[in-house]
Amino acid sequence: MGIVLRMRSTKAVLFLSALIGGAMTADADIELARQRFANSKAINLDLEAQTQMITGDLQAAARTIDTALQIDPTLWLTYFMRARLFVLQHKYELAIQDCNRVLAKYSAFVEAALLRAEANARLGRYADSSRELDHVVAIHPHLDSYARALQERAWFRSTCPDASFRNGQQAVQDAKVACKIMKWADASTIDTLAVACAEAGDFGSAMRYGEQTLSVRGITRDESRRVQQHMALFKQHRPVRS
Repeated sequence: MGIVLRMRSTKAVLFLSALIGGAMTADADIELARQRFANSKAINLDLEAQTQMITGDLQAAARTIDTALQIDPTLWLTYFMRARLFVLQHKYELAIQDCNRVLAKYSAFVEAALLRAEANARLGRYADSSRELDHVVAIHPHLDSYARALQERAWFRSTCPDASFRNGQQAVQDAKVACKIMKWADASTIDTLAVACAEAGDFGSAMRYGEQTLSVRGITRDESRRVQQHMALFKQHRPVRS
């Protein structure tokens, strides 16, 4: 589950304009344009830390983020990267603190809200997570971010360990809209739909969407392995749990 930040401008500025992806994709793009007065060196270090997290080198990512904070302790993007690192390290309280810091500076940064929802869910604070997801969907952000929020909520409604927060039919509705927005081309979004179908008791559709996920162009080895694990559960008429 990750986000790749991609530079598309060489100006000395920072502005994260669009977030896309899926609850579990490692190759979703945040389009990055630069804003005046932003620290270019710190931003480049954040991008380096992103790559290090994707490759699994969390110790190197931590060092890179620390360096970025020393260069510019005010850059909210660095705190978001650190929040992502904290989630990977299972330091969920610290992740929430950094997400709070990011959202205090940039309240429209949907990705930080979704990461905070994930961290709360990991801590068993399902009501907090559910409220956050409902809020992000309700404000109807940029289309790609909206798709991601719907996917996140579908995953939560399908897999939450607390049955009172699960709702397979609503999860299927959310996931189908997300798949449509993503033009049925994102593996993790279709996988979420498969998982939602399983929660709704429709294991035939769950298997079909699982097979469709495996046929998506560019699916990664890790994604493929995860989908196959899900399909093994579907064959036993068992839903997925977080």
